[in-house]
Amino acid sequence: MAQMHSFQHDVVIAGGGPTGLMLAGELALAGVDVAIVERRADQKVMGSRAGGLHPRSIEVLDQRGIADRFIAQGEKHYVVLFCGVVLDARDRPTRHNYTLALQQEKIERTLADWVSGLRVPMYRGREVTEFAQDDAGVDVGLDDGQTLRTRYLVGCDGGRSVVRKKAGIDFAGWEADVSYLIFEGEMAEEPASGMRHGPRGVYALGKLGDGERVRGVVTEQRLERGSEPGIDELRDALTAAYGSDFGVHNVAWLSRFTDAARQATTYRKGRVLLAGDAAHVHSPVGGQGLNIGMQDAVNLGWKLAQVVKGVSGDALLDTYHAERHPVGAALLEQTLALTGLNRGDDRTTALRAMMAKVMQWDQPRRWYTAVMSGLDTCYDLGEGHPLVGRRMPDLDLVLAQGPVRLFDLLHDARPVLLNLGTSGRFDLPGWADRVKPVDARFEGTCELPVIGPVQTPSGILIRPDGHVAWVEESRTDTGLEQALRAWFGAPRV
Repeated sequence: MAQMHSFQHDVVIAGGGPTGLMLAGELALAGVDVAIVERRADQKVMGSRAGGLHPRSIEVLDQRGIADRFIAQGEKHYVVLFCGVVLDARDRPTRHNYTLALQQEKIERTLADWVSGLRVPMYRGREVTEFAQDDAGVDVGLDDGQTLRTRYLVGCDGGRSVVRKKAGIDFAGWEADVSYLIFEGEMAEEPASGMRHGPRGVYALGKLGDGERVRGVVTEQRLERGSEPGIDELRDALTAAYGSDFGVHNVAWLSRFTDAARQATTYRKGRVLLAGDAAHVHSPVGGQGLNIGMQDAVNLGWKLAQVVKGVSGDALLDTYHAERHPVGAALLEQTLALTGLNRGDDRTTALRAMMAKVMQWDQPRRWYTAVMSGLDTCYDLGEGHPLVGRRMPDLDLVLAQGPVRLFDLLHDARPVLLNLGTSGRFDLPGWADRVKPVDARFEGTCELPVIGPVQTPSGILIRPDGHVAWVEESRTDTGLEQALRAWFGAPRV
């Protein structure tokens, strides 16, 4: 590997999209020297791309104290769509029981501003082309001939991830069956607005906020490949679907995607890790991709930081795959199902109509809206209280100095040992530099999506990602020290 210059970082992230930016912020908060390599010269995103943030993603941003930066720019929608049916989702037990409509470019720019404030260096206009790892670190080669020396490399470089391919990680799953064109442009004729179902899939047209441009998605008549289609292909697809191309012109953005569903067989290979689209690709139905990628980053960030800083052993990184790979696998199944239901043949139309009725019943509706919001994610941390493995609700607490929201306690990305019993019960001399003990009072109800109200434990160990690692089941519970050792390293003597 040719080397012109050498730089030293604890972690190098390939890709400065939402996943890479979120991960960089998490690592920087933990005091890790992290850098991003991003091929774009700036944060500009072609087209609208992903269109919003789901409740759990907004909660994650709220845990870091930056949710308001995004909320101020977006539009709240208190519903979830299922095959064209609007499901009321206002009863999801979260402060953020809405989808925030916000273009990906604004999401990225806001994340980039946050990361910039944390002084994360970014190597723009460059790409990772190769790397070689050894027992101590990774030499990362860039397309300009430079080499970065790092302890860990994380591929957040999209579905065609160079990092994944160079690491030799298999990308298993389902081949594409249908291809779609998505675009933004102008139309000389009034477009046929709204969503329709064709024999091979869904297609839709709608005017954007300026009233001049149209955004649309249309299913192609046969499977096509390649991410750079031409305007003639768009005109052909529109004509086949609508009988007219509506005089489409001035196309500012045109791209192709398919219903292929693939997932990396492992999210980690030695000192190389994957997150976001580099780890899983699927149809954009349901708008899950950007959100799941950001949540990958929040799961990985604190773990990687602890390993880099020597707080935890290298094995902690294996829990990243163990926890997030099942989430990605479930996502692929969801998108396969929804893509199938969106087809317009008579049998699928009948099935879609039946499922739409079922999904409006209370329990299925609660389940589906929780799934699509990310609020139902539960990591397998063993049996016990329903909170274990799930995200901790944002409780209204009262501390000695006054009222506080639980998410406020997570702004610095440190674990919290929440004591809702007698003050001063938990003595943590060995973990005082890593775990934040908080004595508080709570008078309300602790409610979980789908499950409903649960008994509020008197002691709760909350990880930096907001998921619960341990709860006090009884006064004689001896599991706290075991949980502290497992997640936050051995006690300091």
